[in-house]
Amino acid sequence: MKMTAETWIWVAVVVVVLAALAAVGYLVLQQQRRSRLRSRFGPEYERIMAGHESRRAGEQDMIAREQRLAELDIKPLTPQARDGYAARWTEVQERFVDTPGFAVTEADQLVTAVMAERGYPTEDYEQRLADLSVGHAATLDHYRQAHTISRRAAHKEASTEELRQAMVHYRALFEELLAETTPEGRHAR
Repeated sequence: MKMTAETWIWVAVVVVVLAALAAVGYLVLQQQRRSRLRSRFGPEYERIMAGHESRRAGEQDMIAREQRLAELDIKPLTPQARDGYAARWTEVQERFVDTPGFAVTEADQLVTAVMAERGYPTEDYEQRLADLSVGHAATLDHYRQAHTISRRAAHKEASTEELRQAMVHYRALFEELLAETTPEGRHAR
């Protein structure tokens, strides 16, 4: 069977249309992924993107973070644990009046303890940031600022006002970690 010129034209048109549809589909999927990542990572999206040479590398990093978090057993606190941590936070705040530097150190340790009990690995600060970026991106900058001030306080280089700010920053993440939801927003059972 011999194909006519008209048949070849139709085949070419169909191939071009299919290629165009595939390209549009690919672009739509990329845009949906980008939108989902922007929504999930919030203010951290731009920070993560700035740390990579390409958009693709940055988005792959975010996807890897999501996959890592999915493999962890992140769980909400029990009501008893939540109440115990809330009481300890109150004690830390009360100690701030007499020993602000010590209270900031305790606040850092308390945030780390809550993270550990919820199932986050806590050995490495940078990994904590990466893990928290998935479910707690809105308060992650608070944690960074508090940690920076806390490190300066360890060298006696932070003012009382800066220490007060560190407590405020730690409290933002602390309260979010105490909430009854998982990083995906599911409520405790």
